[in-house]
Amino acid sequence: MSIKLRPHHLLCTQGYSGKGYSNEFVENMNEVVRRLRTEEATEVTIVYSTDDLCAHCPSMEGTDLCSTQEKVKSFDRKTAEYFNIEEKTYIYQEIIQEIDNQMTPERMDDICQGCKWYSISSCKKNILAKKTV
Repeated sequence: MSIKLRPHHLLCTQGYSGKGYSNEFVENMNEVVRRLRTEEATEVTIVYSTDDLCAHCPSMEGTDLCSTQEKVKSFDRKTAEYFNIEEKTYIYQEIIQEIDNQMTPERMDDICQGCKWYSISSCKKNILAKKTV
């Protein structure tokens, strides 16, 4: 069964370290991230709307409506543009490898600036540490 993710959640799932907006959100995020990190060839369907992570977020106000809508859409747009991500199904491990190969500290800062979790998560460490420079 494919997991639905918005483009910027491809980054969040790599940096996630057990913190979240609510207990329900954390429980769901733990399960989704566990699947993505442990199951081989996990299918993810990219959507430009609310996804399987948004479904348990207290900031979701309705389908494709978040209390921080403009910020979320900006994260998605920048992620999709930098990494040529389309609204279709990918193998999570493959698309993550492509993103990580192309990621730079500057791109990461540009995409993630304004995210309340960015400074306290493991995003930079988990994504940029994989680089062989």
